[in-house]
Amino acid sequence: MMRHSNIGKLNYCIMNLIAKTLRAFFTWNFLLLSLLSFAQDVRKVPAKETYIYKKAGDCEIRADVYRLADKEIHPVILWIHGGALMFSNRGSIPTDQVEFYQRGGYIIVSIDYRLAPETKLPHIIEDIVDAYNWLRLKGPELFNADPDRIAIVGNSAGGYLTFIAGYKFSPRPKALVSFYGYGDIIGQWTTRPSEYYLADGLISSEEAQKVVDEKALSESEVFPRVIFYNYCRQNGSWTKAVTGVEPDNEPNKLSEYCPVFNITKEYPPTLLLHGDKDNDVPFEQSVKMDSVLKKNKVPHQFIRMDGFDHLFDKFPDGWGPDAKPIGLQNEKVAKAFEKVLAFLNKYVAK
Repeated sequence: MMRHSNIGKLNYCIMNLIAKTLRAFFTWNFLLLSLLSFAQDVRKVPAKETYIYKKAGDCEIRADVYRLADKEIHPVILWIHGGALMFSNRGSIPTDQVEFYQRGGYIIVSIDYRLAPETKLPHIIEDIVDAYNWLRLKGPELFNADPDRIAIVGNSAGGYLTFIAGYKFSPRPKALVSFYGYGDIIGQWTTRPSEYYLADGLISSEEAQKVVDEKALSESEVFPRVIFYNYCRQNGSWTKAVTGVEPDNEPNKLSEYCPVFNITKEYPPTLLLHGDKDNDVPFEQSVKMDSVLKKNKVPHQFIRMDGFDHLFDKFPDGWGPDAKPIGLQNEKVAKAFEKVLAFLNKYVAK
């Protein structure tokens, strides 16, 4: 009996030692996996760096670069903000969109450009051309950008400048994505008073002129400069304010700034997204671009956002004073962005 009892104790000690060893093994492995997971999460944390990509006289023009903290070479989204070419800045890109594009493996370069009416359209276009050239030349060295895999993405006026990029940038970008952009700046939607903006109450010339200056600037908040834009829309004077040209008298001078007149079969693959209830940029502007792209056999897609207004990607429930910037939390908007990413992957990431 005594001999069997000793054997039992020995077996118990051996089993206990094995159990402790296994617990230690799994504990250390769990810690190791946790550390690896943490390291991967840290690697995926977006990093932002700000660069001055150009100086125009005393005006410094900047770009924010968002990228993953790694040393891999990535395709790039050059993002152009909206604001009627008159207000806003590079920082207006929504955070959820930055994170979405980064999860897709893209570097995002969000740029400023000089604003109208102090700076006219030819010089605004000069700025975005210079930003593109700077990105291609300096991007590989500064933030591991692939200069041959660049897409241009913009919203509203940024969507318009995205269309411009399709024939002004050389070499042409791999793809264009326009959120509620426009291709015609001499149509009646900009050259005649807007009933929508007139409904807000008349703005006097004196009020409008107070919020602009003669000195060039490349970034601003929405307010108070949006007052000048609203005034222009009330009076049908936006095109003249932006270009310095009276569209009714000299439309030929503005044809090179209307993408609908400059699309050829060499135009980059293009994705259009537009709300069919847009109160600022008419839905028909994207319909017209879709028609011209189709006529020239340019690879493209047109996503009609049924029931959505302007700025649907940030304010899907409407962009009034109490609007909530829920963005991609909206299911329909999230699905639209999945289509955007699929489009970019098809033409840019390959």
